[in-house]
Amino acid sequence: MQNVFLKKDCDQFIKRINQLKQDSQPLWGKMSVDQMLAHCNVTYEMVYDNIHPKPNTFIRLLLKVLAKNKVVSERPYSKNLSTAPQFIIKGDKDFNLEKNRLIAYILKTQELGGNEFEGKESLSFGRLTSQEWNNMFAKHLDHHFSQFGV
Repeated sequence: MQNVFLKKDCDQFIKRINQLKQDSQPLWGKMSVDQMLAHCNVTYEMVYDNIHPKPNTFIRLLLKVLAKNKVVSERPYSKNLSTAPQFIIKGDKDFNLEKNRLIAYILKTQELGGNEFEGKESLSFGRLTSQEWNNMFAKHLDHHFSQFGV
């Protein structure tokens, strides 16, 4: 598992992002490349931008019981996995804007470092360890970059 808190690993993620083109096609799934980039940005928006509502107590409990271990473990996601409603991106997005936003989020996360994320609360899952944050970020990026062959 790559480490989103290490510069060398973030450089690899950014290299993969820079291999994407506006007309890159997915190997599986329905998202366009611009939608995929916007989709990946949602994870970071939930950390850095106060634009997504916190799920109510009942939904958070369900997410902790049913989804948390799948999301924060080191086990890779399977292809064509369903996603939460706030991660569904509809319509066209600005490829360059979404690409640059994702690179900025990756760099910000790396610069803040793992200590900043130790015990940090997730909107959906409550407090996570820095390793759980890393797993969630890294495997999500790897999954979608692999989806587009980079």
